Amino acid sequence: MENTTIMVVDDSPFASKQIKDIVEENGYEVIGYAKNGEEGVRMYDELKPDIVILDIIMPGIDGLETAQILMKNNPKVKILMLSSLCDSGTLEEVKGIGLKFLIPKPWEDDVLLATLEMLKKQGEK
Repeated sequence: MENTTIMVVDDSPFASKQIKDIVEENGYEVIGYAKNGEEGVRMYDELKPDIVILDIIMPGIDGLETAQILMKNNPKVKILMLSSLCDSGTLEEVKGIGLKFLIPKPWEDDVLLATLEMLKKQGEK
């Protein structure tokens, strides 16, 4: 069984490296990094990762807009949103575009991993 592949879209190299370290210790494979939404959309089409970990607050198009473009182009895309702004407004926006998974930054490693597991099982009926 091959590893579940992940693409990280985050303008912070530090956050991207932290995510890579955690997920790769746990059997996932990070196949790409994008520094912003535009790059994320382009790379998704090239790499076709199983899961996208997407930061909300980024320069250019933000994570919410990026998620909407990805979902429009690829209805089966699996997205985990990250945000340092996890207030109820942000949660409403995330739900409003049809996403279920938002975790706060800084994240707890076990929450990140548990959420990835849930995402992985999505659609595996």
